[in-house]
Formats: sequence, C-alpha cells, structure tokens
Amino acid sequence: MNDDIIAAMEPVAVGLVGAGPWAEMAHAPMLAKGPHTRLAGVWARRPEAAARLGAPVFERLEELFDACEAVAFSVPPAVQAELAVRAARAGKALLLEKPLAGSLEAARRLAGVVAETGVATQMMLTLRYTAATRAFLDRCAEIEPFGGHAATVSGVLLGDHPFATPWRLERGALLDVGPHVIDLLDAALGPVTGVRAHGDPLRWTGLLLEHEGGAVSEASLCLAAAGDTPPSSFAVYGRTGSAVLRPADDDPFEAVAAEFAETVRRGGGHPLDAARGLRLQEIIAEAESQLAS
Repeated sequence: MNDDIIAAMEPVAVGLVGAGPWAEMAHAPMLAKGPHTRLAGVWARRPEAAARLGAPVFERLEELFDACEAVAFSVPPAVQAELAVRAARAGKALLLEKPLAGSLEAARRLAGVVAETGVATQMMLTLRYTAATRAFLDRCAEIEPFGGHAATVSGVLLGDHPFATPWRLERGALLDVGPHVIDLLDAALGPVTGVRAHGDPLRWTGLLLEHEGGAVSEASLCLAAAGDTPPSSFAVYGRTGSAVLRPADDDPFEAVAAEFAETVRRGGGHPLDAARGLRLQEIIAEAESQLAS
C-alpha cells in the first residue's frame, strides 16, 4: 500500500480555535469522535476553558498550526475572519462557522485569501448535512418550485441563554440564523438574486427573497420570542407538488466531519465553502442596510 493511500486512511488532524459553549457542545466532540478526524489541540482566549475540551492546549496560535493540518473555528464572526486569514496563510484547511465574518469587508478579505492560497474550506451550515434536508432538497428539485417560506423563531437572546453572546445581542437573528435560512431557500428555489428586508433585527425580521428563474420566498427570523416556540419550518411549493422539511433528530456532525476530511484530503473546495459563505454575507449585508435605513 503506497503512502498516499495510507495518508488517506488516517484521520485528519484538526486544531480547534475557541472553547465556548458551541465548541464544547459540537466542535470538540465531533472532531474527537473520529474516525475521519482527530482533535489535535485547542487554542482559546481562556486556557482554562480550553482545558475542559480534552485535548492539548496551546498558548500560541502558531503552535496549534504546527500541530495540525486543518483548523476549525468556534469563535465570534469578527474573530474568525481575522484568525482564519492567519490559518489560511499558514496553509491550513478551514472548517468555518457561519457567518463567515462580522462584516462584508472582512468576509471579502477572508474569501480572497482563501482563493489566493488555495486552501480547502467548508462551512458549518449544519442544516445542510442532515438526511432530512437532503431528502427535502431532492424533492424540491422534482416539483418545479416557484415559491416557499421559512420561519426560525426562538428565545435565544433572552435571559442567560448560553448563546446570548455579545455579537448576537448586537446584530440579532439576521446574522445568526439568517445564513442557515437564506442558504437553504437558495438551494431549494435557485440562487437568490434580490432581497427586501423589513422589521427589527433584534426582534422580528422579515425577508422577501427573489430567486433566479422567477421563484420568490419569504422568511421570518426572530431570536427574542418568550415562551414556547415552534421548531424551524421550511416549505416549498411548485408546479407539480410541494416539499416540507419536517423536524427530525438527524445528527449533522458525523456528515460534517466525514465531508471535511474528504475535502482536506482531496483539496480544493466544497459546495458549502468560503465562497458560499461570502455570497450569504453579501445578501445579509444588503438586508441589514435596508433595515438600518
């Protein structure tokens, strides 16, 4: 067996940047579980938090880079955009959170460095990795879709929820859950070509999306609803039928890890790469500018 085949069978060594709640809940267990990846180490602003993740803790980011071939990020968007540039310039593949950055300018800079360096990238748009979502998108492709709607409503920004973080409290649902919703409607109905936004990003945001080919979709986003809230919903309607994404217990993380390992070994991109993240950020930035006017 040649060295290339042996290397392809070994788990990808991934370093983790960040040690907050999402890193503890999702990234660290996913990367450590294998068999496609192994958690090579952690770097975080708070070393005591990093120590809880069960992997070597590095004091300097460059030391983490030396210990891995890919880097996963679980930090605020503005921090991700800055540190992912350093990782890309160090030749590391990137597993990126949504949104890509805290600003459109920073997202463009990161996507530009990715294009310049040629490193492999993949976005953690977790909805897209479940079997239920993939069946939903297959159904959408069959029905000649012309319209759809989505709603994501929760109370994440209320009280002491672990995800009531400063950047979410400042920017609201559009920057947080907006990438998931826009990405899925874009995949279901065709590329988004225009957006109209209304409402308040810290309370309720409504989006009207125009899609290539003439389809139209609507989305409602809210992270400040008190009491019980329904699960996120997606429905698409077409000339020959309809498609509904129903709540499921699918775990997306095994698929994320497996596809990221394949992306790293193969090199190049992934359908949900940094360029995809930039396109979503462009749509969100346009919507945010309308809400601010």
